[in-house]
Amino acid sequence: MESNNKKEENNQRSFEEVLNSILEEMGNVLNIKSGDIPNIDLYMDQVLSFLDEKLNYTRRSTEEGEEKIFTKTMINNYAKNNLLPSPVKKKYSKEHMMTLIFIYYLKNFLSINDVYTLINPITEKYFEGEGSIKFDEFYDSILDIGEERIELLKKDIQDKYEASSHCFPEYEGEEGDYMRLFLLISLLSYDVFIKKMLIEQLIDEVRRSEEENSNSKKTDKKKSK
Repeated sequence: MESNNKKEENNQRSFEEVLNSILEEMGNVLNIKSGDIPNIDLYMDQVLSFLDEKLNYTRRSTEEGEEKIFTKTMINNYAKNNLLPSPVKKKYSKEHMMTLIFIYYLKNFLSINDVYTLINPITEKYFEGEGSIKFDEFYDSILDIGEERIELLKKDIQDKYEASSHCFPEYEGEEGDYMRLFLLISLLSYDVFIKKMLIEQLIDEVRRSEEENSNSKKTDKKKSK
């Protein structure tokens, strides 16, 4: 029995170490400020190399190998489908890089169509630097506000971990450990599900608003003829 308790304590410590490591990495999630991005235009290979280096910590290893941050095909398709403004003479500007970073974070849990709906108004207004705010200022503001929420997010995850770690006390060893792990993942997943559902509904509202504006402009053109 004592041996089982020691084994459970070791497993518990190991899981806590993994959790703490993830929580520490969370501080890096929003760490690519506009000042970290080269001020010179880059070719595709340079873009891929830069983003691979800066976003490497987000990679997930699978049976097929490490996931790709971006590929040439992905970026070319983004430009072809107007998700990303087209490069100039095959070179990508600082604004392109910031847009790709936005795309990377969003495409992990949203459809590309939703990402387009959300990002397109931003690139249309601010990408060329002609809007009410410079693109890099807008980008840094988003990251700064996100960073302010990191500690609250860490606390929320730790609270969920504490809540799950005290459940199923009557089950010991691997069986109990897995029950508590399943509960923690369920709590985190429920949170993600609710937020994703809210995000999608908000994007649907953006899409409806854009369609109404487009239809209104068409109607005004017909009247003016």
